[in-house]
Amino acid sequence: MKIISRHYKKMKIAYIKVAVLAIIAAAFCLPYMQRLESTGDNIFTVYLNGMQVGVMGDIKEVDSCLIAARKKLAESSDEMVLAQSDLTFAGDEVLWGAIDDDDVIISNMVTALRASVKETLNRSYTVKINEYTVNLASTQEVLALLQASIRKYDSKNTYNVDLVLDSERELNVLTTQIYSTEEQREEEEAEEVMTSVGINAAIDEMFKDIEPAAEKDFGDYELGLLSLGFGDTVEVVESYLQDYELTPLSKAIEEVTKDQEKEQIYEVVSGDTLSQIAEKNEIPLADLVAMNETIESEDSMIRVGDELIVTVPEPELSVERTEQMYYEEDYEAEVIYVDNDNWYTNETKTLQEPSAGHRKVVANVSYRNKEEVGREILKEEITYEAVPKIVERGTKIPPTYIKPISGGRLTSRFGRRRAPTRGASTYHKGVDWATPVGTAVMASSTGTVAKAGWGSGYGYVVYINHADGRQTRYGHLSKVLVSQGQTVTQGQKIALSGNTGVSTGPHVHFEILINGGQVNPFDYLN
Repeated sequence: MKIISRHYKKMKIAYIKVAVLAIIAAAFCLPYMQRLESTGDNIFTVYLNGMQVGVMGDIKEVDSCLIAARKKLAESSDEMVLAQSDLTFAGDEVLWGAIDDDDVIISNMVTALRASVKETLNRSYTVKINEYTVNLASTQEVLALLQASIRKYDSKNTYNVDLVLDSERELNVLTTQIYSTEEQREEEEAEEVMTSVGINAAIDEMFKDIEPAAEKDFGDYELGLLSLGFGDTVEVVESYLQDYELTPLSKAIEEVTKDQEKEQIYEVVSGDTLSQIAEKNEIPLADLVAMNETIESEDSMIRVGDELIVTVPEPELSVERTEQMYYEEDYEAEVIYVDNDNWYTNETKTLQEPSAGHRKVVANVSYRNKEEVGREILKEEITYEAVPKIVERGTKIPPTYIKPISGGRLTSRFGRRRAPTRGASTYHKGVDWATPVGTAVMASSTGTVAKAGWGSGYGYVVYINHADGRQTRYGHLSKVLVSQGQTVTQGQKIALSGNTGVSTGPHVHFEILINGGQVNPFDYLN
């Protein structure tokens, strides 16, 4: 019995040794068990957004695993995905430790990221036209928007829009290219000819259809749309946006193609009046006055070359086009002027009355949206000639007229009035300015003194004849400083104001006469 017991103990010890050796061997052979150096924390449990994703022996590798996990998450969607990534870890110091493979950690990280996705951004396209922008869901929608802009001017669908990289931009910005479907077809056919029969045969084919230069008949012109393009720069860039930031295609088309009131500058030309400018631009006259600070009222004067602000209806994206058109019309010949150096520029005489002619025309007419901006006549056939208007006109600059005093208070205008004092007329033939006795009175324009002295009811007066046949008169003076026959210049002091003759107080009476009759001086003063 003792022998058996001793032998059993030896076997038990041997078994234990083998088991220990087996455990040690297994520890070295297991892929995830490692003997770790004792350098402080040497094994780390990693958490992503509070979820345990694995155990690592080197915490420096956690960032590369997270990058790989984010890449896998992005590859699982065509859109841009934003997910929270709050990375934490807990360290420990052990002699032996089991760590997870990187693939396992990355897979667990993907799961944690997917559970914390904040939002998905759609790949979109932002279209910029001047200061206007709109976001669309795809390039197909962008092209549909641009096609809608040209379709109202291209009912036969002869032009198409494409998106191309803008070669003038460093970044990837798309812009537009409009091409004719007919031109594209011809180019494709030409390439096929060159490929199949060779370049020499292609050149022969090209020159075969060239006709010798000859005058075309009306039937030889191919009427219709010649060219079409956008009048504004269009920029398209890729962007990532949320659903609520995208504009439905139908709404975008309405915004881009609908006419908007936009301010433009209008330059006044000869013959323009404020009412004509308002009518031409379809603006109420009161609105035209309100838009322009330089215009005080509807009666304000305007001059050739003045620039006025007007509003015109234009879409966000303007379309420019040229159409070849045939039409028949009555036309006016240009006015023929005969200069007369002895007349002033405000003197004219019609020597021949005009009459309209009739013609047939083929022309290239250019438009910006609906507005015609140019016309080139290609062929014209006169049915019957127009008779021009012939006008004789003066070339001399007429004299100007200025107010005869500085300051003063206007007390009586030209025209009917109550007689201010006994003996005074009820029809006032000039204008009166109240001013103290002794105020300097100046010649309204250059001329020759016709009268200087007493003038009965006018008191002391001065009459001046001017080169354009007009006469100015200055009454109720206190002192006359010029004499009859004397030449005076505009602004020269000719008298002092007073209260002589039939007068109610110190003032200056001023008249302008044309052909011997008084006119309203305010119509002629500058």
